[in-house]
Amino acid sequence: MADNNFIDYVKIYVRSGRGGAGSAHLKREKYRPKAGPDGGDGGKGGSVIVRGNKQYWTLLHLKYQKHIFAEDGVSGMRDMWHGSDGKDVIIEVPLGTVAKDGETEEFLFEITEDGQQEVLAKGGRGGLGNVHFKSATNQTPRYAQPGEDCEEGWKILELKVLADIGLVGFPNAGKSTLLSNVSAARPKIADYPFTTLVPQLGMVNVDNKHSFVMADIPGIIEGASEGKGLGLRFLRHIERNPLLLFLIPADSDDVTKNYEILLNELGEYNPELLDKQRILAISKCDLIDDEIRADIEKNLPEGIPHFFFSSYTQEGLKQLIFGIWDMLEKEQSPAIPEEKFVAPRVVDAKEYYESM
Repeated sequence: MADNNFIDYVKIYVRSGRGGAGSAHLKREKYRPKAGPDGGDGGKGGSVIVRGNKQYWTLLHLKYQKHIFAEDGVSGMRDMWHGSDGKDVIIEVPLGTVAKDGETEEFLFEITEDGQQEVLAKGGRGGLGNVHFKSATNQTPRYAQPGEDCEEGWKILELKVLADIGLVGFPNAGKSTLLSNVSAARPKIADYPFTTLVPQLGMVNVDNKHSFVMADIPGIIEGASEGKGLGLRFLRHIERNPLLLFLIPADSDDVTKNYEILLNELGEYNPELLDKQRILAISKCDLIDDEIRADIEKNLPEGIPHFFFSSYTQEGLKQLIFGIWDMLEKEQSPAIPEEKFVAPRVVDAKEYYESM
């Protein structure tokens, strides 16, 4: 997908349909001059509905459609004819779309499943005709109910891509190269910063039965929380990821310091990101020897799984993939009482590949 075709934020003005008014008609016939009320009900106004569609990957189709109006309901008529309902307007959106109020930015709903439908602006109810107000003490009501008014206003649709793991790193850290090596995704790769301008998704096959989705976002630089660089604009795309992969090149001046800078920028953007599971991956390990590798390893943060790998030589890639998969399984598996637990694995994935 071309970079300029990826739109992940739109602000649109929506208006539902007004409900049709009920009829206050009184029936008159040649041989029944006072036949009584026969006003029909007004039709319901159309609603503006958002529907998830797995075939969509962007909000591009809404970029130039800023105003979306549903049809009004038709008023009721004589002989108790019900007015026609206004047609709904359905907005197709990619999975992972969040809807917010355009004025307050209050969260409204999110679309995460194909075919899921949510009402963005509800159509007004049709008014009741005068036939509903007939009673023993009021045989000829000359009034009916007006239709309910519409709902209108600015709404925000914001796309947050759905992935299992999000890549976090500085520009030129090798995120796009890693994604292209472990999946069929083909992001733009070059030796200058900010090559990646939009999020990229790739399906990573673990084995013949298991896979996970990896998301690459534009690189983050120090000071991103103050508006520098491009990264913060796209950090919403990793808010849903259960696991974050911090990618730092082995030839960096200080791997641990760079990790802390990235962590700080994420915390400034959204403190909840700090609660996610993390993996530290040191790329370009083909550029260092065993002695430098040992020095780096001594200073790495405790409690965070780490992997050394090289996209160029493929060294450590399989161990990294299986390490990610192990953490995703732990994240998704429910707690099981110890006495009922049966270990599903016979051989640890890392040991298996090291033995090959």
